[in-house]
Amino acid sequence: MRRYRALLYAVPIICALLACTCKGQKLLPISTPSPYYLLPPPSLVPPTPLPDAVVSRLEAEDELLANIYQRASPAVVYIEAMARDGSSEALIGSGSGFVIDAEGHIVTNAHVIEQADSLEVSFADGTVVAAEVLGKDPYSDLAVLRVEVAGAQLWPLELGDSDTLRVGQRVIAIGNPFGLEGTMTVGIISALGRSLPSQVLESAGYFSNPDIIQTDAAINPGNSGGPLLDLHGRVVGVNTAIRSTTGVNAGVGFAVPVNTLKRIVPHLIKEGTYHYPYLGITSDTRFTVAELAEPLGLPVTYGVLVTSVQPGTGAARAGLRGGDHEVEVKGMAVRAGGDLIIAINGYRLRSFDDLVAYLVRETEVGQEVTLTIIRNGELMDVPVVLGER
Repeated sequence: MRRYRALLYAVPIICALLACTCKGQKLLPISTPSPYYLLPPPSLVPPTPLPDAVVSRLEAEDELLANIYQRASPAVVYIEAMARDGSSEALIGSGSGFVIDAEGHIVTNAHVIEQADSLEVSFADGTVVAAEVLGKDPYSDLAVLRVEVAGAQLWPLELGDSDTLRVGQRVIAIGNPFGLEGTMTVGIISALGRSLPSQVLESAGYFSNPDIIQTDAAINPGNSGGPLLDLHGRVVGVNTAIRSTTGVNAGVGFAVPVNTLKRIVPHLIKEGTYHYPYLGITSDTRFTVAELAEPLGLPVTYGVLVTSVQPGTGAARAGLRGGDHEVEVKGMAVRAGGDLIIAINGYRLRSFDDLVAYLVRETEVGQEVTLTIIRNGELMDVPVVLGER
């Protein structure tokens, strides 16, 4: 009872103290926070519009791309490849192509028309005609078709110059990915001078197509054979392949440079084939000469190390020598002791790809070239007459 009495005496005293402390102050009512959905909305300030100069510049870029598409798409065709199956025909593949002149010549990839017994070409205006194969080159993956179409329906594309291309330059691809006709994608040139294995397997290994253009413009199955264009609407390449683990675009596409087209297509139109010069050597491309220089005791860190020489070729007749013993490099056997080619006609060679590119670009069958080689530490020039691949 004493405890309760003390409490009763204490309460008035506490209240009196509080009254003194809070005298002259306004007490605020105690309330619980409102739920978030009852709170007033935040004050939103819309962003300031972009300056007219910026918008105008972007609109000009859009207009440029739209103009290129309007000018180029009538020249891009959809190609269907059919194979005979008894009395009927079955579709075995499709791709793209483009008109290059007023005579009805169409360029596409050789792999698009491979194994085809007949071809149908569809134009942007809906015209569908049969096509004849004039020639194909599996090494460059190029082929030429011809169609019988009135000249007024043909809109040839202008050919550019792939030697002037630069990494970072914007490019446009037009084709028929997955059969979706007239599709346009935009990107940049990601790299130049790539080497891409051809579809051809030889006794000495695969032939690699040199000077390939790499682009991040979306290229998918069905784009093969379509044009890669610059911002002037000129053809700078022929879209040919993608590198992907899924079978669809992964940002790495490849195109045959238009200067390769300029060199090979006239021969395909005239005689149906192209004659490649052939040196007759093999080289181990698993390693660069820089990687082999120390373990093999090579005097320089560039060039082409000859591992073998094919009998009956220009290289064999000129006396070039391949490797005569094996050395283990990074756990792999490398053929050593062969000639080291460091230049051709005075053009310094960094790698085997450089040699192939020079032979394809600058030489022809029957031409004599001068190889600068290092043999047993001695520098010498060796003349070689090129044969035919």
